[in-house]
Amino acid sequence: MKRQPLARSFYERPTLTVAKELLGKHLIRRGESGLLAGRIVEVEAYVGPEDRASHASRGKTKRTEVMFGQAGLAYVYLIYGMYHCFNIVTEREGYPAAILVRAVEVDGRLIDGPGKVCRDLKIDKTHNYHDLTAGKILWLEDRGDRLPDSSIMTAPRIGVDYAGPWAQKPWRFRVILNRNK
Repeated sequence: MKRQPLARSFYERPTLTVAKELLGKHLIRRGESGLLAGRIVEVEAYVGPEDRASHASRGKTKRTEVMFGQAGLAYVYLIYGMYHCFNIVTEREGYPAAILVRAVEVDGRLIDGPGKVCRDLKIDKTHNYHDLTAGKILWLEDRGDRLPDSSIMTAPRIGVDYAGPWAQKPWRFRVILNRNK
């Protein structure tokens, strides 16, 4: 079976819907030594210009203009001057929304934290604006993992206390992992 990148129409839907449905999908990175892949197990959603936790809440800037772009683009930025974070642009062009990938599983090993995800999958700022629907260097694919709602927890987003009531939005989604197998 030939694997295909997720279509743009997958990303053009409401961000919270896409966020939940990203769980179980695979993030693929083609590198010099072959393919690196991780099964997405945790994400956070950032929705619209009024979301005080979103980079786009301050308007369109050089850094955030990708969030106002076409759904299915990668938004990669640097935090603390040392950690890259990988996000996926969602919804309609002109409406800033994106989903941060916080954790993946690689060969049964949990890579927990957005900086670690980027480090292990070798994602950096050169991937900013990359079209994830093209399936060339960086993409997401559905390998048939179906997750019942009972296997997904929701919680407030992490590290956005400055956002006031927006910090308490239950827009972080995580697969409940059974580590006692």
